[in-house]
Amino acid sequence: MGREFLDLFGDWADSYDDAVAGKDAEYKAVFERYEEILVEVVSLSQGTVVEFGPGTGNLTEKLAEADLNVIPFEPSQEMRLIGQQKLGERVTFLDGDFLEFKLDEEVDTIVSTYAFHHLTDEEKGKAFSIYGNLLAQGGKIVFADTMFETKQHYHAAIDQALDKGFLNLAEDLQREYYTTLDVLESLLTSEGFSVHFRQINNFVWIMEATKQ
Repeated sequence: MGREFLDLFGDWADSYDDAVAGKDAEYKAVFERYEEILVEVVSLSQGTVVEFGPGTGNLTEKLAEADLNVIPFEPSQEMRLIGQQKLGERVTFLDGDFLEFKLDEEVDTIVSTYAFHHLTDEEKGKAFSIYGNLLAQGGKIVFADTMFETKQHYHAAIDQALDKGFLNLAEDLQREYYTTLDVLESLLTSEGFSVHFRQINNFVWIMEATKQ
């Protein structure tokens, strides 16, 4: 899962919860309706849930509170420690990422929020192939992340960030691997999934893919 960004995760760990709460002006629009996003992902989840990139455990906590069996894989040690402190004995945070993880249980749902953009489009395709083999018919991938309807929307978001003087956000949008809905749909359908997208804010969409 984009382990080239691990130093970034470590630096962000202590302030991540403040950012999602809207205290960082540059990222306020990215995290708009954050709680609603988490609740929606939980509502679409079922059974045993694997979570990739749980960060400080905000979604993990809601999944556990919904009595779902959640297995979170987080590559950042700093993030894992905060998440583990938050969840205590209810859940065990494991070292792993979207592509490299050890799993001994059958899985019903694979979830993630604000993390899949750390993978290139090629890596995203590899991930969907892995998940297609893990999930039985009716199993689901539910990802909430920054993604764009078209390339034009992506470039417009960068321009708007620059116009507002949000240089960190603009750099982020250009540094990582944000993709478009048509790319994701193509990658998923080729692995036997049907997919539905729902936009939550100007940046974030929820992607619900079901194994056919």
